[in-house]
Amino acid sequence: MNKPGKIVTCIVLLAAATLNVSAQPKDDGKGWRERVMSEKIAFLTTAIGLTPGEAQAFWPVYNQMWEERGKAQFNVMKAYKALEAAVDGNKTKEIPRLLDSYLDALSEKDRIEDSCDERYRKVLPTEKVAKLYVAEEKFRRQQIHKLHHKAD
Repeated sequence: MNKPGKIVTCIVLLAAATLNVSAQPKDDGKGWRERVMSEKIAFLTTAIGLTPGEAQAFWPVYNQMWEERGKAQFNVMKAYKALEAAVDGNKTKEIPRLLDSYLDALSEKDRIEDSCDERYRKVLPTEKVAKLYVAEEKFRRQQIHKLHHKAD
């Protein structure tokens, strides 16, 4: 193809891509969780190097643990907010009970984290469990980086 033909082809492709992008429905914030989870599944599967058999055994366990971890984190934040409100409001009589509640929620979260490790080691070799933890942290950092640079 000659040089003018390549230039015309590039312009047409660029115009088509621009039209395609502008024709995409606007993401109103719904579906972002599903998109991130899909990215996470792909990222973790690749980083860990799961075989099809390992993936079949691993993902149900991971999903259950993810749900339990989420509930535990929710309880930690709920207890923290109650404690913070009591501290900020000088409600000294409530503080000991709310502090105990917060510490209990943290302990439960730690117990669940330990349980995750035990369950993962039942379905994956230790090396792949280690790769999982490293990959989760890398993915988390990647998402934070995307958020910081999205505003740019």
